[in-house]
Amino acid sequence: MTENRWSVEKIRKWYDNQPWPCGFNYIPANAIGYTEMWMDYCFDPVFIEKELLLAKEIGFNCIRVVLPFIVWENEPEAFKQRFDAFLEICDKCGLKVMPSLFDDCCFGDQINPVFGKQPDVIPGWYGNGWTPSPGHGIVRDSSQWGRLEPYVKDIVGSFKNDSRVWIWDLYNEPTNGLTIGKISLPLGNVTLPLLEKVVKWAREINPSQPLTIGSWDNNDALNEIAWNCSDIITFHNYANGERVKENINQLKAFDRPIICTEWLNRGLISSVGEILSVFKDENVGAMHWGLVNGKTQTHLCWCHLPGQPDPPVWQHDLYYSDHTPYDINEINLFKSLGYL
Repeated sequence: MTENRWSVEKIRKWYDNQPWPCGFNYIPANAIGYTEMWMDYCFDPVFIEKELLLAKEIGFNCIRVVLPFIVWENEPEAFKQRFDAFLEICDKCGLKVMPSLFDDCCFGDQINPVFGKQPDVIPGWYGNGWTPSPGHGIVRDSSQWGRLEPYVKDIVGSFKNDSRVWIWDLYNEPTNGLTIGKISLPLGNVTLPLLEKVVKWAREINPSQPLTIGSWDNNDALNEIAWNCSDIITFHNYANGERVKENINQLKAFDRPIICTEWLNRGLISSVGEILSVFKDENVGAMHWGLVNGKTQTHLCWCHLPGQPDPPVWQHDLYYSDHTPYDINEINLFKSLGYL
């Protein structure tokens, strides 16, 4: 799995020859999940550009987005055209793109995505239409994995030399699973053999961009794969500044550049004022969760269900749906610490 892995010298030179990475995870406000984002009936370049112009005004330079296997499988050429259009918008807005090929997270009642019209928003339910990719059924059934290899190789192969693609994030939070209220059904290590296959398939393409798998919990088996197979070290941390510093110091042992690809949970003191300067001072890339609040309802807390009181502060996102900032002080801090 380490064949074609970038050397420490190569990845450090690559990282040092660009601005400090500061960006965000993106899903447009008109989409309830990544499956819907990339469906023909929802994908709207004009809508997306209006949102990403907000990011350009702040000075963000990178963006992370999940790609859905099910949309590619049903209409591969149309999906690649949409992805190309998305890359073009991001390029106009000064954003390098980190695509994530798979995702085990699920906050609704569909553990296997469906191609077609996605669920309507249920007010008060965090991410009720958020579906995993490729879906928990395929992850658990190794006889289905042959469907996934052409997807990885087609997407990575089609954009392997595209300068608009920044880093390939091979799998978002592998081993995660279904979370609805107090119900939690993680996939656990059943994902790991598939993850190893995904690494192998991507390495066989040998793209010009680095590869990564983010560490996000204390699963030793997962972290061994993530840390040993990634060109650049990435991680998720929604804790306070002290714990983020501890995490960064742990990851420095790998002597590779580091990017936090998920943070910002104001209720847990993972806030812009608390965390952003930590990343800047440590030269660790920072990609928080959320730009414009929308159908995913990620201003609510994880596991939030209808009828529960709204949290006192937003969990994620920087802007209301009308593009008014949630907190103008956050926007100003991003601008002051960015690369402009």
